[in-house]
Amino acid sequence: MFTPKYPTPDTAPDPAASTAPQTTAPAPVVPAAPAPAPVAPAAPAPARPTVQLTPGSTLALVGGGTAVVLIVGAVLVSMLLAVAITAVSVAVCAVVLKSLLNQQGR
Repeated sequence: MFTPKYPTPDTAPDPAASTAPQTTAPAPVVPAAPAPAPVAPAAPAPARPTVQLTPGSTLALVGGGTAVVLIVGAVLVSMLLAVAITAVSVAVCAVVLKSLLNQQGR
């Protein structure tokens, strides 16, 4: 399962062909003639392709957005509830401790 899988020898590239030195002389560079100026400016291509929404994709986007809002809302409400419960329990503990310490002083 974890052994490497090598390609079969007939499909692997020949390593000797890629490392062989080039024996042909490079072709001489001939400067090209300047291109003629265009007669009329070409219309610019749009930077981004336009996205066309179909009724089905719009419905899917609305449904997905609603699901995300509901999930995030549920998480935030549960976190707020956890903080509120913790605050109430700390307040009750403070009241109990205060009453115990007041009784010891009498």
